[in-house]
Amino acid sequence: MYPSSRFSIAPMLDWTDRHCRYFHRLMTSETLLYTEMITTGAIIHGKGDFLAYNEEEHPVALQLGGSNPQDLATCAKLAQERGYDQINLNVGCPSDRVQNGRFGACLMAEPQLVAECVSAMKSVVDVPVTVKTRIGIDDFDSYEFLTDFVSIISEQAGCEDFTIHARKAWLSGLSPKENREIPPLDYPRAYQLKKDFPHLNISVNGGVKTLEETIEHLKHLDGVMVGREAYQNPYILAEVDQLIYGLDKPVKKRTQIVEEMYPYIERQLSNGAYLGHMTRHMLGLFQNMPGARQWRRHISENAHKPGSGIEVVEAALAKIPKELNV
Repeated sequence: MYPSSRFSIAPMLDWTDRHCRYFHRLMTSETLLYTEMITTGAIIHGKGDFLAYNEEEHPVALQLGGSNPQDLATCAKLAQERGYDQINLNVGCPSDRVQNGRFGACLMAEPQLVAECVSAMKSVVDVPVTVKTRIGIDDFDSYEFLTDFVSIISEQAGCEDFTIHARKAWLSGLSPKENREIPPLDYPRAYQLKKDFPHLNISVNGGVKTLEETIEHLKHLDGVMVGREAYQNPYILAEVDQLIYGLDKPVKKRTQIVEEMYPYIERQLSNGAYLGHMTRHMLGLFQNMPGARQWRRHISENAHKPGSGIEVVEAALAKIPKELNV
């Protein structure tokens, strides 16, 4: 299957933008990267290019939010024309804004509609169409509810690839942040799903913080999706190609990754981008290292200033003791 979803970085609203994905790609060539969730309305009616990405980001998946089969098909076709490697439908986001638009996690209650949406997209593209979902919503949280949902979409729409966020979602009463933390994780439910649907590609998402945990999950599942840890502690990605994909290549040092960002940053600045929009993704690179606080502080205090350029990052990097050789 291409692209491989053995290891991927979760689509995170306001976080996994094209600058973030370029930065992550410097550390891992194999990881499947996702866009933030983009609504069909934004793509079809919005001003600006919501499908823009850097060629270096491949393999990259577009995550769509929507529930109108025709609109989703239109957007999927546009995405394939632009070169995206996969289309993913969001059936996991629990925010009020998303529910009001009738997409995200509330669609778990409408598996027939989800099947229609996936079918419509699959009919117009050749790249994989996948679904990211929860294990349940509100009081619809039995294992049977989850298996019925997966059965309908896999059998009626021919969807072969599901990423399971191993928490249920409360559609009212909890914020999106609380929905990522309060409902308990239930990895065994994802494991059981793979046993009951061995022909499907099943990945798990939620709470994964280390590559050691990833390797453990991969004993039971086809893929692991890491979310906030990849953002807060991005250097976790530096050994993915070696430990998860078995590639024989050197692990990059943190300082090397920063220096490899310089040409990209300068190119984007010359195109009118703001330094802070790029450097915010790099703040956690030296987590738990001597000089990390000074690195973060210098960037945080200076990257937003008008006219800020690459010298801000160079000065921040100088805060990391050279003798560490990291």
